[in-house]
Amino acid sequence: MLWVMQFSGFFSAAMLMIVLSPSFQSFPPAEAIRSSHLHAYLRLPSYQVSSSPYSPLDRFSFRKASEFGNADKCRSTDHKITGVCDPSLVHVAITLDVEYLRGSIAAVHSILQHSLCPENVFFHFLVSDTDLETLVRSTFPQLKFKAYYFDPAIVRNLISSSVRQALEQPLNYARNYLADLLEPCVRRVIYLDSDLVVVDDIAKLWSTNLGSRTIGAPEYCHANFTKYFTGGFWSAERFSGTFKGRKPCYFNTGVMVIDLVKWRRVGYTKRIERWMEIQKTDRIYELGSLPPFLLVFAGRVAPIEHRWNQHGLGGDNVRGSCRGLHPGPVSLLHWSGSGKPWDRLDSRRPCPLDALWAPYDLYRHSH
Repeated sequence: MLWVMQFSGFFSAAMLMIVLSPSFQSFPPAEAIRSSHLHAYLRLPSYQVSSSPYSPLDRFSFRKASEFGNADKCRSTDHKITGVCDPSLVHVAITLDVEYLRGSIAAVHSILQHSLCPENVFFHFLVSDTDLETLVRSTFPQLKFKAYYFDPAIVRNLISSSVRQALEQPLNYARNYLADLLEPCVRRVIYLDSDLVVVDDIAKLWSTNLGSRTIGAPEYCHANFTKYFTGGFWSAERFSGTFKGRKPCYFNTGVMVIDLVKWRRVGYTKRIERWMEIQKTDRIYELGSLPPFLLVFAGRVAPIEHRWNQHGLGGDNVRGSCRGLHPGPVSLLHWSGSGKPWDRLDSRRPCPLDALWAPYDLYRHSH
């Protein structure tokens, strides 16, 4: 857990003050990163990255991550993980696409660096390009993971135009189908966006008590909830009535703990799709994949501490809107918004907090 002192203006990484709490000092990265071996059953068949001059992967090269291993406090080493269904695993789902690949790699790296038991984390990558599997394996040779192909055609006819073109990409909607894509034995999953880093033990987030709820996420009840939907939505009882009896609050879908058993039983994917179909004919919101989640779940979310999603750090530094941190502990930093730290660092116009993302970047710059 990090306590970060907030500054205004730009500063270098050396000027940033980070005070580690005692609980975090109990498992620094140096302790967690030790030699281990990847079980053979987790190695997927090798695919050759396309050598075509038109391959978008040609522009990417990542350094190999340091070896990692469980700390002594983890479950007995006598326990042999038997596959994706092993109950000792922490399941994390992240999308992999070319535009955000650098962010996804940094997110995985941060989880491994700060996990007490990194060998117990299983990553589920949602992809529309199978070549990305090879790149991940070469960067994290020990990583327990599986790639799941998400066919863009599944949602292409359901997606409406949005305020930002980036929000219209089909892979943004893959999270809606986690219950169908992942193995039935996977009963719970943490979904994470690609533009974040975790600076605490992911097992703490995994242990969230969802109670009777299907999803858990940090809620922001002070936000103006009405702005996420059009005037036409609020004036039509057949639409706005969906929130009757609820106290809906905004939550960011980039960090969620999901009970897949309840999701499958209720059939929430169909409910989300139904709102997307309504949007195509009645234009009830302007954003991308967030509003359908709000329509289905807002007011029915298990609250998680805000430290697990310090979001909005993307901002837009060109317009002078670099964001600071909210007061208090920080377990996850999220660069939601139009600005991404890798783009701003490369352009030499970073926001102050981009310095906290940089240590997890494994991108190999060409010289």
